[in-house]
Amino acid sequence: MCGSTKLHKFLDLGFTPPADQFRRKDQSREPDVHYPLQVMMCDDCGLAQLSHVVSPEVLYRNDYPYESSTTRTGQAHWSEFAASVVARLQLGPKDLAVDIGSNVGVLLGAFQSQGLRVQGVDPAANIVMIAQANGIDTICDFFNEDTARAIVADKGHASVVTATNVFAHVDDLDSFISSVKELLSERGVFIFEAPYFVNLLKHNEYDTIYHEHLSYLSVKPLLAFFRKHGLEIFHIEERDIHGGSFRVHVGRIGMWPASPDAERMAQAEVDMGIYRHDKLAEFAAAVRRNKDELTWMLHSLKHEGKRIAAVSAPAKGMTLLNYCGLDADILDFVTEKSKLKIGRYTPGAHIPVVSDEELLKHQPDYALLLAWNFADEIIGNLHEFRRRGGKFIIPIPFPKIVD
Repeated sequence: MCGSTKLHKFLDLGFTPPADQFRRKDQSREPDVHYPLQVMMCDDCGLAQLSHVVSPEVLYRNDYPYESSTTRTGQAHWSEFAASVVARLQLGPKDLAVDIGSNVGVLLGAFQSQGLRVQGVDPAANIVMIAQANGIDTICDFFNEDTARAIVADKGHASVVTATNVFAHVDDLDSFISSVKELLSERGVFIFEAPYFVNLLKHNEYDTIYHEHLSYLSVKPLLAFFRKHGLEIFHIEERDIHGGSFRVHVGRIGMWPASPDAERMAQAEVDMGIYRHDKLAEFAAAVRRNKDELTWMLHSLKHEGKRIAAVSAPAKGMTLLNYCGLDADILDFVTEKSKLKIGRYTPGAHIPVVSDEELLKHQPDYALLLAWNFADEIIGNLHEFRRRGGKFIIPIPFPKIVD
């Protein structure tokens, strides 16, 4: 964000394969390519960031398996997102909403139901096909100046551009935000949502660190970054989703009445010490403790003859499995709702991914809940597993058994 090279490494999760590279059976013998997963703090601006950037062509172009619509909680979140944005910005049928990294089009579908014109942009061809089938016009490409100009030529300038859980995935943020400005109307607003770095530290959410997530965002570096581009944060709000996220509204300087919340949050971050090396070292120590406690718990259960599976296969879960060294010797299988992952094998550990129904069919003693951010909904869906005596293990912020 600021171009500084004063980077301090505070967390090393080893070498892991990309978290969304689920292998088909015919690929199971192919070697995984592992990349370093280390997090650095910029001592000048305060941006937490990965030390190594994996090519986006590797991460997103090849059979991308993530769908943004697999939980009721998520679907309700995007519906609320669209309704609140339309109300706050007073948008109507003439306004255009563009979503960058639009996936299968859940958010744009919500904007469409609010009466807006919509346009998606996503680089994953298999995902774009699903979005098109859902009635969402989607360009299959990475977002850049060329795609921005193409959208303006076709549909005009956008009143709102969104990038939910995407802005933190971008390497060249200067080029990205210049392209956003090219796309926006004069009063247009850029809105992004991302996990909040404060919550990552506070709740030990180290599994949200993986190669797609290049930046771990806090408010202090964002303020300076947007000012550099003639923009300002005029509204910011915290949300519960994904372990604690924030939703940031950005416009041209002076174009919208600005709330003092962003400055207040930035000062609170400094007061909490999240940019200090000693605080970051404490977080790294907590991560190592979590690994030790979780692996001890699971190995002890296996030693007692217990059978263990994992429930849900989000990208965050792959960081946890690979960092903690959990493989098919510990976990019999991983269950999933998403058809894009069922029948495949987890990256690195090569644990088979099966449908949720297999949990009841095999009834293991314990289920490690990898999508802990949707724990209430998932545990509610699997009440029969608990009725039969099954117990859940929630790994974050510390390993605990829910019986």
